[in-house]
This record gives sequence, structure tokens and C-alpha cells, in this order.
Amino acid sequence: QVRLVESGGGLVQSGGSLRLSCAASGTSLNFNIMGWYRQAPGKQRELVAALTGGGTTNYADFVKGRFAISRGNARNTVHLQMNGLKSEDTAVYYCYGRWSNAYWGQGTQVTVSS
Repeated sequence: QVRLVESGGGLVQSGGSLRLSCAASGTSLNFNIMGWYRQAPGKQRELVAALTGGGTTNYADFVKGRFAISRGNARNTVHLQMNGLKSEDTAVYYCYGRWSNAYWGQGTQVTVSS
């Protein structure tokens, strides 16, 4: 069973930066896709950024130019560098990973104060 563990959330002032990390365990296979979704109170979960095993990235329009997803040095790890954070980025951020099946992390809270 694949397990995804996120880290790096927290409280930051508007304009600040945070770096989220996600590490997968329980598989020796490289991921097909890993990425990040977020869910704010009262809103649906939405894609933030994704990275394919081949290195292709995909970003939501609302984070282009501010966030960057990258592969970690360890197998099956990804990072999300978030710069220029805004109050509307406040949400629970979930790591997502797909091998033969899809998996979710438990989520990490990101709060941006204005």
C-alpha cells in the first residue's frame, strides 16, 4: 500500500514563501504522476500543480509564475515551492500520486495572513 506524507505547511504572511514536500513509501516503482491539490473551506478540491514521471509539469492558472513543482532527490518525492503567497491561497494542500492506483496524503494546512 502506497502512503503519501506531506510536510512544510504553516502560517505565513502575504507575499511570503513556503515549500511543501511529499514523500511516498510502500512502492519501488516510479510514479506516473505526483502533484498537489488544495481545498479551501466551502470549496471543491482543485488542482494546483502536477508533475509526470517524464518531467512534464502542469499548473493551475492561479499559481503560474508563483509556484513551482519539482522532483526531489529521493525516489517518489516532490516539492512545491510557493512564492508570492496570497490570502486566497489559504487551504489544506493534499499530495496526490498515481502508480497503478491513485493515492492521497492526509493534507497539510497552509494559512496566509493578510
